[in-house]
Amino acid sequence: MKTEQVGDALLETWTVDEVAAAFNRNEIILIDVRTPQEFMFEHIEGALLMPMAFFNPDKLPGQSEKRIVFHCGSGVRSERVARRAIDAGLARIAHMEGGFGAWKGAKKPYIGTNMATGAPHLVS
Repeated sequence: MKTEQVGDALLETWTVDEVAAAFNRNEIILIDVRTPQEFMFEHIEGALLMPMAFFNPDKLPGQSEKRIVFHCGSGVRSERVARRAIDAGLARIAHMEGGFGAWKGAKKPYIGTNMATGAPHLVS
């Protein structure tokens, strides 16, 4: 995990493996900031959707029990959202390096769309 001090806050950049391990242990809330269309086509099972276009840090869940980790397609949007969360007063926030593309590249499981039927299915 990489960390960056941003004023009084800490921005963490987690690797795919760190996110996957913490998510499997139910230690984090994984929030996808891609568009609803991107999410519907393929997403990490159990991730919540809060598109960057509608991001409101005041509506984020608390982090008393689980850390919030954002992700997007490549890591660019999730870092922007994480910085917006810090600007809104969150003292510690994280995002996933490389985004969903890195997740798929690491062969982590996700929900995809069967192109023949249009139905969602587990890709592992």
